[in-house]
Amino acid sequence: MPSAQRRAEVRWRGSLTGGSGSLNLASSRVMEETPVTWASRTESPDGKTSPEELIAAAHASCYAMALSNVLAESGHEPEELEVSAEVTFDVGQVRITRSALEVRGRVPGLDEAGFREAAQKAEGGCPVSNALRNNVEITLDASLL
Repeated sequence: MPSAQRRAEVRWRGSLTGGSGSLNLASSRVMEETPVTWASRTESPDGKTSPEELIAAAHASCYAMALSNVLAESGHEPEELEVSAEVTFDVGQVRITRSALEVRGRVPGLDEAGFREAAQKAEGGCPVSNALRNNVEITLDASLL
């Protein structure tokens, strides 16, 4: 069975709270030497990324693909999907607790109920949702534009 691998690399220097790192998306090279710090996770990003932001990006993009596929398979190819994911990092527990998906779509010939049904089906089939499921609360807010 075919598979695909992607690689990311981080170089970290120093302690958790006082140190810093740089992140490379080694497979695509679309991000290189991107700074990451503890403060960018728990305080203000200040131009740096965090694991939670990267998980949010992965979840939003994966979900957008899953929903576009579900819609197209039902004969309702979307004109546009606007998807966001907001990942919550509980600093006290030192764990990711939630990923909140929000999707707004422009889908010709589909009513609000049909869109919400497709949105829920796509969440159930999204590989990133499935990787997070049973460990992170996933919420979904879906409506037509």
